[in-house]
Amino acid sequence: MSAINLYVLQPPSLLPILELDQKYVDELQQTGGVSTEDRSSSEFPSNDLAPPTAMAAPTYTAPSTSSSSMKDNDKAIEAGDLGPVYNGAVTGTDAVARVQSKSEPIDTDAATIHSNADLEKNARAPSHNPLPPGAPNPANFPDGGRAAWLVVLGAWCAMFCSFGWINCIGIFQEYYQGHQLKEYTPSTIAWIPSMEVFLMFAGGPLFGYIFDCYGPRYLLFFGSVCHVFGLMMVSLSSEYYQFFLSQGVCSAIGASAIFYPAMNVLPTWFLRNRAAAFGIAASGSSLGGVVLPIMVTQLIPKVGFAWTMRITAFVFLGMLIIANLTIRSHIKPTKRERSIMDFVRPLSEPAYLLLCLGCFFFFFGTFIPFNFIILQGIHYGMSPSLAVYLIPIVNSVSIFGRIIPGIFADRYGRFNALIATSALSAILVLALWLPSRGAIPIILFGAFYGFSSGAFVSISPSCVAQISDVREIGVRMGTLYFIISLAGLTGNPIAGALLTRMEGEYTGVQVFCGVGMVIGTSLFVASRWIQTGFKIKII
Repeated sequence: MSAINLYVLQPPSLLPILELDQKYVDELQQTGGVSTEDRSSSEFPSNDLAPPTAMAAPTYTAPSTSSSSMKDNDKAIEAGDLGPVYNGAVTGTDAVARVQSKSEPIDTDAATIHSNADLEKNARAPSHNPLPPGAPNPANFPDGGRAAWLVVLGAWCAMFCSFGWINCIGIFQEYYQGHQLKEYTPSTIAWIPSMEVFLMFAGGPLFGYIFDCYGPRYLLFFGSVCHVFGLMMVSLSSEYYQFFLSQGVCSAIGASAIFYPAMNVLPTWFLRNRAAAFGIAASGSSLGGVVLPIMVTQLIPKVGFAWTMRITAFVFLGMLIIANLTIRSHIKPTKRERSIMDFVRPLSEPAYLLLCLGCFFFFFGTFIPFNFIILQGIHYGMSPSLAVYLIPIVNSVSIFGRIIPGIFADRYGRFNALIATSALSAILVLALWLPSRGAIPIILFGAFYGFSSGAFVSISPSCVAQISDVREIGVRMGTLYFIISLAGLTGNPIAGALLTRMEGEYTGVQVFCGVGMVIGTSLFVASRWIQTGFKIKII
């Protein structure tokens, strides 16, 4: 036969067979590229993937298409043995292969093939079923193990101290109106918790950029110091501006610097169980929302407001030490030059834009029940000693709302779960909270709303991660949370103004809350439609 068939490997797939004439084969034979004995076997490619000896161009025989061979290849892909893929690209250096340990950070800059030379060094053939471009490779995510679950533990502690503190802002609205700031209107006092919520999320772009460049360590340390210091200063405050600066600004900035690294490290460790990991970590904020209001309300009559704030600060200090020791990223940070357009550019993607807008409108109403449910309960005849337990009721049920929907979201689709739970929250506000006029319906609303609203906190960041490059997770999370921080800043003061305008009636507050959630849910549906249409599909 005058020619042989050689497979020439060119990433990302095998090129068509090239016909080489006899003269060129003879030249290869003289250089040791092809032996005479190999000619007959070369005409009929074997089932081996082993490359021949050194040649001008790497040659490979055709991979087997038998079912057993394909199953072996699938197992090898899952184990990362055929070359880990980072967002659809096969790694091309031995250095990358060495960092695929389940607990060692991955160098994202080395995790992509840029030339044939890289592939020749590894001498590995790509899978018969390569991952689509942009798809993360499960081999790069531990999805479990001691190191990964220690990160979840640290994130849980960080969420307890940051978002858990924000979840109990309702007790301070009620307490300040009756004590230190009783001469101010509810709308004016509401600017303190609203500023907390705003700064908690508005730090997203800055802290997301710092996370991408330097990792979580410096952010966690700065946030821990700032949060604890701010609470210590609250214990010394007596004037409105002092409460505003210490609790509304200083403590909130620290909580934000703690919150972002805790959330951003999880997508680097988990893929298949990502929503579940977010749910477990976010349950820390729910438990914080249960424990902290009870602790504060029980301690104030016994040791006074000042020492209550100091005790809370010392509790946070201990938990934040655990967070600082356990939280780390699975991807090595890479310093990059950023401009404001880096945070704006993701909004050009319709699915991401609609998701951000949906979160913005939904967040208009998210914290209104947390902030006003105690005051509403007292207004409609509930005893103050029982009303203070409404926030713990909401947050205790929210623990299950942040874990269980996250587990279902990993199986049935994160966008599907987000839409379902957001719609449930809107229905509960308009159908149950709006007509509530007694203790029992208000308590029932608090319990059901805690479950549905808790799902929003845990599933929405996993939806962002699902449609994002994990190397850009800090920036894209930051953009989302900055957008919703604007809703968090204005939502409660608008509700307070409606309460004042309607002379203490809560109908306007409840309608405003429910309508915002309906609009947000509709935008979530639109984001899903952009990606898959109205097909019944796991997404």
